Amino acid sequence: MSARARWTWLIAITVVALAAATGYGVWSFIGYQQRQSAPAAVALDTAGTGLSGPHVVFRNTAAGAGYGHVAEVPVADPGGPRTVTDAVCDRVYSAGGTQACLRTNAGIVTTFEAAVYDSQWRQEKSWPLPGIPSRTRVSTDGKLVASTAFVTGHAYAPTSFSTATVISKVAGGDYGNLEDFTLIVDGHRLAPADRNFWGVTFGNDDNTFYATAAAGTRTWLVKGDLRARTLTSVHETAECPSLSPDGRRIAYKKNVTPGPVPHWNIAVLDLATNKETVLAETRSVDDQVEWLNDSTLLYGLPREGAVGDDDVWSIGTRAGDAPSLFIAHAWSPSVVR
Repeated sequence: MSARARWTWLIAITVVALAAATGYGVWSFIGYQQRQSAPAAVALDTAGTGLSGPHVVFRNTAAGAGYGHVAEVPVADPGGPRTVTDAVCDRVYSAGGTQACLRTNAGIVTTFEAAVYDSQWRQEKSWPLPGIPSRTRVSTDGKLVASTAFVTGHAYAPTSFSTATVISKVAGGDYGNLEDFTLIVDGHRLAPADRNFWGVTFGNDDNTFYATAAAGTRTWLVKGDLRARTLTSVHETAECPSLSPDGRRIAYKKNVTPGPVPHWNIAVLDLATNKETVLAETRSVDDQVEWLNDSTLLYGLPREGAVGDDDVWSIGTRAGDAPSLFIAHAWSPSVVR
């Protein structure tokens, strides 16, 4: 292919990507406005100052004035009135006094950004994202923020998307895109072509993290080393990992239906024994699960028949444990202990 042809293809792909992003932003904005103007579907406390004590931070998807805003409920009363903040986020996560927010700014030119808030939901900084917000996590000490954005596509289906995942320092600077890290699979370096990374979860120190690596139709749970800038495979067929509070197990979504339309079950891996337990949730869970405690997981699912609305469910980590509704009209849960 000539240089002119390559440039023509590059320009065409860029135009398509920009058009898709703009269309997504306009569609999101119209839906957001409609749900904001609907009657309130849940009890709200609009104080917006942040809760003390163990609580769950999440994106409120209940119709009404608080739609799309970050909300909080006590762990002990997840179905009670929710405290609604001024922050509007597509994805949210809280740890160590740092609140991470990924959002879409719809307009004539739709943009995407990440933002960091303090414990009282005062914005401290923001920076642009290269595409549609997907995943975010904060380290336990609140010093690092991970973000994943879809550069192309908007679903984790084989060969149909590209991601950009970056680990940033709250104090300033970042470790760059994970695509620049060395990927080691089964003891061998994997060439940098055709790779994607997403779904970071941080370890209990300032250097270790876990993430998803993908090449072709294969995915791996990988263990990351920030100082060495390496990613080493731990387990195959695992996506969007979440490390348990005690650091002994990792939960993730596992594609059990190879092909163009994935079906994700929730699985839990014991890091000491490498034993994997697939849980009893039969619905496809396209989410990065969150640990409520060392024996219970939280995750979001779209509410059936209600576009733009979701619910947060819980499930125990033993084989056969049944799922149950935890917070209605909610998405992107984060547990603050």
